[in-house]
Amino acid sequence: MELVTPGLGLIFWQTLVFVIVLIILSKFAWKPILGSLKEREASIASALHAANQARQEMAALKATNEKLLDEARAERDRILKSAQVSSETIIQEAKDKAQAESNRILQEAQQAIRNERQAAVADIKKEIVSLSVEIAEKLLKKQLQDEVAQKALVSELIKETQLN
Repeated sequence: MELVTPGLGLIFWQTLVFVIVLIILSKFAWKPILGSLKEREASIASALHAANQARQEMAALKATNEKLLDEARAERDRILKSAQVSSETIIQEAKDKAQAESNRILQEAQQAIRNERQAAVADIKKEIVSLSVEIAEKLLKKQLQDEVAQKALVSELIKETQLN
């Protein structure tokens, strides 16, 4: 049974070695281990704090981006509306200009037609007068071949002239 129950001397020496190792470890090893643990803890806390700050900054940036996107959308809509109004104005102006131009051309054409009609009527009148004179001349030549008829006509014309 000696193997199962250690002797008193062995327990004494094991306890003494354990205490010496414990003193040596507490003097030389525990302080650096605890220091590195505290550094690790501070590093983790710092990283958590930095991650928290980054999360807050990301939320702020996201809100800023959303605001900028909304402003850009509003600006885009305003520009599109302005362009649509401008295009409608330009189209209306072009229609008005075309209508005015067609009215002007129509009036000029009507005036040209009136002028041509008046010129044609004047030409027809000249032609009628010319033909009338020719006809009258031919009639007078036939009627006034004798001298008595000529004298009667002349005296009749003189009387009409004096009366008028």
